[in-house]
Amino acid sequence: MGLHENILRGLYALGFEKPSEIQKRGIVPFCKGLDVIEQAQSSIGKTATFCAGVLQQLDYGVLQCQALVLAPTCELAQQIEMVMQALGDYVSVRVHACGQASIRKDQHVLSRRFHVVVGTPSRVFHLLQRRSLYSDYIKMLVLDEVDKMHSRDYREVYDTLRLLPQKIQVGVFSATIPPEALEITRKFMNKPVRILVKQDELILESIKQFYVNVHREEWKLETLCDLYETLAMATSQTVIFVNTKHKLDWLTEKMCSLGYTVSATDGGMDENTRDNIMQEFRSGSSRVLITTDLLARGIDVQQVSLVINYDLPTQPEDYLHRIGHSERFGRKGVAINFVTKDDERMLFDIHKFYNVVVEELPSNVADLL
Repeated sequence: MGLHENILRGLYALGFEKPSEIQKRGIVPFCKGLDVIEQAQSSIGKTATFCAGVLQQLDYGVLQCQALVLAPTCELAQQIEMVMQALGDYVSVRVHACGQASIRKDQHVLSRRFHVVVGTPSRVFHLLQRRSLYSDYIKMLVLDEVDKMHSRDYREVYDTLRLLPQKIQVGVFSATIPPEALEITRKFMNKPVRILVKQDELILESIKQFYVNVHREEWKLETLCDLYETLAMATSQTVIFVNTKHKLDWLTEKMCSLGYTVSATDGGMDENTRDNIMQEFRSGSSRVLITTDLLARGIDVQQVSLVINYDLPTQPEDYLHRIGHSERFGRKGVAINFVTKDDERMLFDIHKFYNVVVEELPSNVADLL
């Protein structure tokens, strides 16, 4: 691919032995300075794709912001900062993720200058507007997980683009590309290279997907406990998805009262609390994480081998983002879905949307992990 030796060293140090499909197809066009639209499932290397492309094109002799990365949440911005910093360790890249503190703190930190700045559209726009972040040297803009952005985010993306130099490379990355994002590509991108993966190609073969027919909502807890006893020795870490904060609080309390050690996180928690919980889970001190769709996109936890949809997602699109956490670059993963009578329609919609058949859970599921 023509990558600098020190960027390759960063890739190998992070455990990349060979490129994933999106990396095979997506790194080179981005490194050539072309506008790109790249669609691929969560957890198969989109972040490393654009990070490698950015790092390859930076002028390290100029300590000015040369690349902006916009993400829908502060959590994802932090994750991107970590990956960019790790991949660029041998080229001494300087990266800052905005939004973890007040805008005044970001203004103060940015005075120390960085090659790459990451943040939400709102925070980055306001920093540019206040001239705390200078656009003169910016030559790359990456929009990550654009399908998770809201209408306000898109307005601020438009406003941000108007503050940037006219000749700028734009990369759009996501698992699904909504119409609003395609509108950006028409207005601000120059003949972009399109790498659009079909929906039925998005589910990797190495993710084994099953359902458990629990019939009634009140039988889910007992089913979960039975599964946990069966799989405890076979799994490294597990993520359990529910649809509401009320259900998250209830399930966490029930699991703890039954003697299980679990962590829980959702979008209503303050940022420091969420960061501490995620750090515990990443370090392995907690093996089970109960969460809402806050975690479904872009938050990378390498050792997750099992995802349980205690509640099926309310939209078929979110199913993909959830189960992607059980597969990491060729390692086996399992997704188990609890299905009540009321969920049968959603399971049918998932089958149809992804052109995939989710089979009933076999008795030897522990052997699959």
